[in-house]
Amino acid sequence: MIFRRLLEFKLLLWKNKENRKPLILRGARQVGKTTLIDHFSKNFHNYIKLNMERPEDSKYFDSSKSSKQTIEQIFFEKELTLTDGETLLFIDEIQELPFLIKQLRYFHEDYPDLHLIVAGSLLEFELHGVDSYPVGRVEELCIHPLNFEEFLMALGEDSALKQFNHVPLNEFAFDKLNELFKTYTIIGGMPEVVRHYVTNRSMVGLNEVYSSIWDTYKSDILKYAKNRPQAQILSHIIQTAPLMKDRVVFNNFGGSDYKSREVGEALRSLDIARIIFLVYPTTETSVPFGSNLERRPRLQLLDTGLLNYASNLQIELLDMRDLSSYYRGFIANHVATQEMMALHTNHFYRPLFWVREKANSNAELDLTYQWKNTLIPIEVKSGNKGSLKSMNEFMQQSTNTVGVRLLNNYTKKEIIALNNGKNYTLINLPLFLISKIDLYLEYYNA
Repeated sequence: MIFRRLLEFKLLLWKNKENRKPLILRGARQVGKTTLIDHFSKNFHNYIKLNMERPEDSKYFDSSKSSKQTIEQIFFEKELTLTDGETLLFIDEIQELPFLIKQLRYFHEDYPDLHLIVAGSLLEFELHGVDSYPVGRVEELCIHPLNFEEFLMALGEDSALKQFNHVPLNEFAFDKLNELFKTYTIIGGMPEVVRHYVTNRSMVGLNEVYSSIWDTYKSDILKYAKNRPQAQILSHIIQTAPLMKDRVVFNNFGGSDYKSREVGEALRSLDIARIIFLVYPTTETSVPFGSNLERRPRLQLLDTGLLNYASNLQIELLDMRDLSSYYRGFIANHVATQEMMALHTNHFYRPLFWVREKANSNAELDLTYQWKNTLIPIEVKSGNKGSLKSMNEFMQQSTNTVGVRLLNNYTKKEIIALNNGKNYTLINLPLFLISKIDLYLEYYNA
């Protein structure tokens, strides 16, 4: 079973570019990189797939060989020529031969008509440390777990998908989409989990799939660690991070005796591997803005379904009819952040939240989003209403006149009057529509 992925559209754009460069497909283990390229290969006359973990495939590559020698040997043994039509060469698990990353530029220079894509399970960590990275000579795309729109496609919910993409949302579609989003929030978007759910139309047996994925990530820790003490720190963090439902302090993380420097280094390693992300706040209210690394960050796991499993909430959630109590705060914020991250194919993108921390006067907004030249504040609410205290604090400091509130209710536009005489537009959206934020900002003439 192969799922349609929205990234296919960007792959097609890459395929048809005149100045196309070799493409590095980035993303965590088991998010569907290989499956995506296998499906994308149907757009080519020829497809050559090489896995660097297999000796029969890695034999073609040697640091002493030129790119011409390598390609000539591959095409000779595959009984192909470059004139046989468009050819896609996919090199998987490239982290096994790091020197190949540096050689990508030469493949492009010698064979500009060849479509070359590389990927790897632990490529993120290898790329972070590689020297002579071919900056400007390669392109990159990042793949995430399935987002809600891809989840609807996987389920074959064509009518729901049509309404999901209709702007504005028809009120009659709200209940069904909201229920489907609750299901998505419980099981997440890991392809193997979604495949099991689609095949069986049941959540029974999903824990075994989660366990396999999570155990794989935990076993990978040894590959990220430089030594045994660091492996122990990483092991502690991956065990306790899913239980952290607020902003974190590195020192004595999770009740340990580990120091801030040790924990920070370990968390940054997991961030590089795209398993646990460090999400920092901004203190700015306008563009340009950036992360304030002096403030406490939040942790974001790769996938909400994995978070539910690792924090032992899965069984409890399966028995809940009403997820409103579960949505409150942490999980609503987590799934909203996951949806926002999936909007971006830039490996380095992290959505920021906003804080103002002063004596006896703190404020915090769940997310921010750059739209055109404006920093849009986003408040995430679990119910069908919610206060606007932090939103109003942001707006009083900002020249921006538009904010977004995600909640369990219909789409709606309001005009909010502040005490200082300023008015701003508040766009209310159901939480499941966060990935359509651009369309609704345009629709409401923001």
